[in-house]
Amino acid sequence: MIYRAVFHVDLDEIKPLTIALANAGNLLRAIPEKHYDLVILFNGPAVNLLQAEQCAAYREEIWQLQQARVAFKVCRNALNRFNVDPESLIEGCEIVPAGIVALIELQQDGYAYIKP
Repeated sequence: MIYRAVFHVDLDEIKPLTIALANAGNLLRAIPEKHYDLVILFNGPAVNLLQAEQCAAYREEIWQLQQARVAFKVCRNALNRFNVDPESLIEGCEIVPAGIVALIELQQDGYAYIKP
């Protein structure tokens, strides 16, 4: 069995971010030695949260998740809409053309949808 989940963050608020990070970390600890494919997807105003200055306090936790192969995907439409320069994002983010399309595709591919 492969554990597949997408954590959806769409608000420019720290609380959903911290819950998503904690959920992903807790899941990894609960399934040691298991196969998994985890994504944290940011769209809407939440794209602001991944700017280096905005998430400095959470950078270590994000880095650890990235090292555990948790993908951080960011909506290009939202970056454009909220005037966020992709260069201002922390390292390791993958920009997808449309976050909502990515969510649909991930769910169709069997990913559990988790909304922190």
